[in-house]
Formats: sequence, structure tokens, C-alpha cells
Amino acid sequence: MRTTLTRALVATAGLGLAVVAPVATATSAQALPAVMISTVFYDSPGADRGGNASLNAEYVVVKNTTRSARSLTGWTLRDKVGHTYRFPAFTLKAGASVTIRTGKGTPTQKNRYFGSGWYVWNNTGDTAILKNASGKTVDTCTFKGSRKGYTSC
Repeated sequence: MRTTLTRALVATAGLGLAVVAPVATATSAQALPAVMISTVFYDSPGADRGGNASLNAEYVVVKNTTRSARSLTGWTLRDKVGHTYRFPAFTLKAGASVTIRTGKGTPTQKNRYFGSGWYVWNNTGDTAILKNASGKTVDTCTFKGSRKGYTSC
């Protein structure tokens, strides 16, 4: 559970003084990671026949929540069984998002590609795991399949 700094009013006994001081308190509202998984589209429309257009309709959106550019060089996005996309030299601009599509395509600043010939994200449920270049987990998004075919993280 993340903590949030809140201001607490502390009265000093017998002196008639009040002090406002920051206090760390547990909260259910969690602070956003600097770079996070924002959405997983795990069930592309139509039958799963493996065509590239269908594969590319399955994707994960990664967002930079900060006001500064972040290098994602060497970062990975993977599922529970180890299907892995590794970012090459890549910088995500402040406040920007990048979509990592399952199939093949020409990478751009907005779209990257696993290059897979089959689906990565399980329609019945899975976990998307974003790790930094040191291998530390930065964010995860676990979902169970639903009729809508995507989840917001």
C-alpha cells in the first residue's frame, strides 16, 4: 500500500499553539508510477485466426505520467509465461503514450511491435509486467477476461 502525505493539525498542550505538519498516512488512492501500463487490449475483434491485422489489434499502452522525457531503453514488457518485448533505444516524451502491438510493423514513436506470429495476451486473463533496464518491476496489470476485451490499469 502506498502512503500519502497529508497535513495534520497538531495542538501543543497548554501553549495555545497549533502546528500544521505533514504526516504520512495509508491511503487507498495510490500514486501513479512515472511510467505505467495504462491499458491492455487483450482480445482483438473477431476470430483469433492469427492474421497480422488481428495480432496488432491486441496491444498494451504504456504511459509516461511525468513532465519529463523518460528513457525506456532496455525496458521489457512481458506476460506471465515470458513472452517479452524489449525496448531498443527509445525515449518516451513527457505525458506521452506508446502502444506495443503483438504483431509485426514498422516501429514509430507511437507504435512498437512484438513481432509475434501469434497472440500474447490470454483472453481469459493474464498479467502484463513492465520492468526497467535493471530488471526491477515498475508496474503490473492483472486482468480477467471480459466481453469488452480490454482493461484499464
